[in-house]
Amino acid sequence: MARRTRDYDEDDVRVRPGRRGSKPRTRRRPAHEDAIAGFVTAVDRGRYQCLVDEGTGDRRNVVAMRARELGRKGVVVGDRVALVGDVSGEPDTLARIVRVEPRTSSLRRTADDTDPFERIIVANAGQLVIVTALADPEPRPRMIDRQLVAAYDAGMDPLLCLTKADLADPDALVAEYAPLGVPYVVTVQGEELGANDELRGHLAGRVSVLVGHSGVGKSTLVNALVPDAERAVSHVNAVTGRGRHTSSSAVALELPDGDGWIIDTPGVRSFGLAHIKPENVIHAFEDLAEGAAERCPPHCDHRQKDCGLDEWVAEGHASRARLDSLRRLLAAREGDAE
Repeated sequence: MARRTRDYDEDDVRVRPGRRGSKPRTRRRPAHEDAIAGFVTAVDRGRYQCLVDEGTGDRRNVVAMRARELGRKGVVVGDRVALVGDVSGEPDTLARIVRVEPRTSSLRRTADDTDPFERIIVANAGQLVIVTALADPEPRPRMIDRQLVAAYDAGMDPLLCLTKADLADPDALVAEYAPLGVPYVVTVQGEELGANDELRGHLAGRVSVLVGHSGVGKSTLVNALVPDAERAVSHVNAVTGRGRHTSSSAVALELPDGDGWIIDTPGVRSFGLAHIKPENVIHAFEDLAEGAAERCPPHCDHRQKDCGLDEWVAEGHASRARLDSLRRLLAAREGDAE
């Protein structure tokens, strides 16, 4: 039986489609010029709650997923992002995050001081509110030190919020941090925290992150500041003196009347600082940073015997208390202080 043949013109060339289709691949990414801006307020199992059209009458919450083109770039609470797709905010709709805008700050931590992998907790916040109880559970100054180091590294303003002043006097702890010049507020259980003018004054018009170990009253504070937050409240274990984790993920909450944002974070029992360089800590001490530049030998860690800062302080350029505080923070960064 004769095989049927076909005559081909020289331009009639058949190309077998590739395994992934015949559409040519390109490295050019779409510009997404029609994307709208969003503010990430919560993250839950690969889904991102984003506020769009903030400051307008059409503001709404949109659920989004991370676009594949972002690669491994993470998205965290506080990020400013660009969204495409269904941004109506209607039930069962899903948009895509196609771009993460440059961050003004990143609060980071590692699991411990030997973990090389840093984790960004929140982005674009300007203030770190370190919440600690004066009793039940007892204060942990070395944890406070570590969180201060993280704040200085991120370029954030720290604020100490001392809770449960009805159970213990705050003076000793306040005096311990006075040389650092860190502002503080003191609260009492049962008081009208939402009306606390001093605390609200520090939070007004800013994006603030609340951190603290479990049981210090952070969720109680959040519920008072944002009445409809409904954050779960824990109790302290009478045997261990530790609180139970009640907040499982970070969430951004708007203060009443749109007067700023607070970002509540899960309670932590450790705060690794393996990613932070000593020079990022000393930059928060302007009076000592100048002396370090002039007097310290190369690669000085400011804790060694020939550190020039001792001479700088002896000459009256800075106080001994400030230098002691700096070295305490550096010791906390190295895990030498508990």
